[in-house]
Amino acid sequence: MSDSWRGVAAEDKDHIPETVSLLLRSRSRRLLGDLLRPHKRAIALLTAVIVVSNAAGLALPYLVKTGIDSGIPPMADGRGSGTLLTIVAAIVGAALVQAVTRQAFLQLAGRIGQDILLELRRRVFTHFQKLSLSFHEGYTSGRVISRLTSDVEAIAELLDSGFDGLVTAVLTLFGTAAMLLVLDVHLGLVALLPLPVLLLFTRWFRRESSAAYRRTRETVALVIVHFVESMTGVRAVQAFRREPRNQEIFERLNADYREANTRGSRLIAIFMPGIKLIGNVTVALVLLYGGWLALHGTVTVGVLAAFLLYLRQFYEPMQEISQFYNALQSAGAALEKLSGVLEEQPGVAEPPRPGELARASGALRFDAVEFAYGEGPRVLPRLDLEIPAGQTVAVVGTTGAGKTTLAKLISRFYDPVSGRVMLDGVDLRDLDEATLRRFVVMVTQENFLFTGTIADNIGFGRPGAPMEAVVEAAEAIGAHEFITALPDGYHTQVGKRGGRISAGQRQLVAFARAFLADPAVLILDEATSSLDVPSERMVQRALRTILADRTALIIAHRLSTVEIADRVLVIEGGRIVEDGPPDRLIEGSGRFSRLHQAWVDSLA
Repeated sequence: MSDSWRGVAAEDKDHIPETVSLLLRSRSRRLLGDLLRPHKRAIALLTAVIVVSNAAGLALPYLVKTGIDSGIPPMADGRGSGTLLTIVAAIVGAALVQAVTRQAFLQLAGRIGQDILLELRRRVFTHFQKLSLSFHEGYTSGRVISRLTSDVEAIAELLDSGFDGLVTAVLTLFGTAAMLLVLDVHLGLVALLPLPVLLLFTRWFRRESSAAYRRTRETVALVIVHFVESMTGVRAVQAFRREPRNQEIFERLNADYREANTRGSRLIAIFMPGIKLIGNVTVALVLLYGGWLALHGTVTVGVLAAFLLYLRQFYEPMQEISQFYNALQSAGAALEKLSGVLEEQPGVAEPPRPGELARASGALRFDAVEFAYGEGPRVLPRLDLEIPAGQTVAVVGTTGAGKTTLAKLISRFYDPVSGRVMLDGVDLRDLDEATLRRFVVMVTQENFLFTGTIADNIGFGRPGAPMEAVVEAAEAIGAHEFITALPDGYHTQVGKRGGRISAGQRQLVAFARAFLADPAVLILDEATSSLDVPSERMVQRALRTILADRTALIIAHRLSTVEIADRVLVIEGGRIVEDGPPDRLIEGSGRFSRLHQAWVDSLA
C-alpha cells in the first residue's frame, strides 16, 4: 500500500478506490485473525459446544414427528402410550441438553470476547504511545478517543451478541435444510424453493448495510472529534464567543449521524419484515402441498408437523443474521480504522541493535543535519554544531527560525532527513528509547500536569522515587514554599491539567519533575514564558543549581533567561548566524545585540 493510504480510516476518505478498500478489509481480517489466534483451543471447544446445542435443538421437531406418528393414537395393547412417554422424556432431555450447552456457550464466548477486547485495548493504547510526535500532531485527540471508545465498543457488540447469532444461525440453517430433505425430499424441495429469493434479498441487504454502517462510523467519529475539541478548548470558545458557531457545526454533524442511523434503520425495516413474509409464504406453500400429500397418504401428519416446526427454525435465524449484519458492518468499519492505526509505523523507529551508553556526559553534535517537516521546505538546510558536555547554550531567533526544531531533534521526536545528531559520539538513532529518555529531558511551554497529586507529578519522570527525593527536587527548584502552603501540601490534587494551581506554579512543578529525573541533557523550550517576573527570577536562581554539571539548551524569546547561559546561538533560517558568550555578543553590533537592546527598551 502506498504511503498516502497508510493508516487511512473510514472517516478520512469519502471515496476510497476499490483496490484500497480490498486492502483495508484484508488488514482488518489480519487484525481479527491475530486477535483470535491465541484462543484457538477455546474456539474449538466453543464450536463443539454449539454444535451439540444445535443438534439437540434440531432433534426436537423430529422427536415431535415420532411422537405423533408412533404414539398417537395409542395402540390397542397400550404400547403407544409407552412410546409417547418415551418420546416426551427424550424431548425433555434434548431441551435440557440444549439449555446446558447454551449456557456453557454463552459463558465461554463471553470470556473469549472480553479477553480479545482486553488485548485490543492494550494494543491500541500501547501503540498510540509508541507513535511519533509527528503522528500525534496530525491526529486529533477526538479521533484518538474515538478509536479507543466507540470503535472498540462496536467490536465488543459483535463479540457479545453478533458472533453468537451468526454461529447459531448458520448451523441451524444448514442443519434444518438437511433435516427437511431427510424427512421428505419432495416436500423439502418445496420448502427450499424460496431459498434463491432469500439469498438474493440477503445479498442486497448486506451490500446496502455495509455502506450504511460505514457511514454511521464516519459520522459518530466526527461528532466525537468536534465534541472533544470544543470541550478541550472551552476557554478559547468562551473567550471568543464561539458557542453559537460550534453549536451550529455540532447540530449539522449530529444530524448527519442521525441520518446515517436512520438509513440503517430503514434497511432493517425492509429486511426483517421481508424475511418474515418469505417465511410465512413458505409455511403456506408447505402446508398446502404437505396437506395434500397427507390426504393422499404420501406423508404422515407427524412429518407435516415436523416440517412446520423446522421451517420456523429455518427462518427465525435469518432475523438474527440481520442483527449480526448490523454488528458486523459497524465492527468492520471500526476494525478498518483500528487496523490502520495499529499498522501505522512510528516515524522514529527503535534501533534493531541498540548502542551501548551506560552513562552520558552530555556532549551533543549536529553533523551536517538537514531536516524538513513532511514535504515542506528545509527547516535546517545543513547544520553543523558542537555543544560540549556541561555547557549551557541559549538559542534565540525569530519565530520559525528553527529553534524548537533543534530541541525536537535532540529529544528525537523526529529524525533528520540527512546527517546525524549524536550524544557522546553515539547517533541518537542507535539508542533505544528508554536510554535516550533517561539522558535527555525536555521541559516545554505547555508544562502539562497529569491528574493526581503534586508529588505524583514531580515523580512522573522517575517512577518509584521516595518522597524525600521529591521534596529535595522541589526545594532545589524553589517550589517547596508554595507547595507546603497548599491545603494538602505535596498531596494536593492538581485537577485537570493542573487547573487548581497557577500557570507559574505548574511551571515550577514541571521544573522539579525534570530536576528529579536528573538527565545529562536538559532542554528548556520557552519554559519560562508563563512565569511572572518574580517567579521567573526565582526560577533563574534555581536554574543555576539545576544546570550545573549538565548540558542545557535554553530556547526563549524572553532574553532574561539568556543571562545564565555560557553561550548564545542566534539562528535565522535554520542557520547559525551568531555564536558566542552573551556578553561579547551584546557588546557587538550583530543581531543578538539589536535583539537585546530592543528587549531593554521594552522594559523602560
